[in-house]
Amino acid sequence: MPVITYIDHSGQEHRVALQPGVSLMQGAIANNIPGIDGDCGGACACATCHVFVDPAWIARVGDRNEMEASMLEFAEGVQETSRLACQIKAHADLDGLVVRLPAAQH
Repeated sequence: MPVITYIDHSGQEHRVALQPGVSLMQGAIANNIPGIDGDCGGACACATCHVFVDPAWIARVGDRNEMEASMLEFAEGVQETSRLACQIKAHADLDGLVVRLPAAQH
């Protein structure tokens, strides 16, 4: 199972092993990671699961789709590496992935 590291706004690391196919948002909610609300339940209809993908991982995670890019327009502090955790599915190639949570989501 891939292990994902979520780093909250205070710098605290939370390492979670996720089943392949589970979204980073689902994994964060199931493991009580602070700063990920997932208000829309993963439907890409809000931006409460906004994360910053570590630059070393951005190529493996892939690009935003059009709907995700549209939702990120409503997020605070969007960066080039911003993604919605509901749109990133865990898989073996993401073992070790690091994402950071925006300070606005605490």
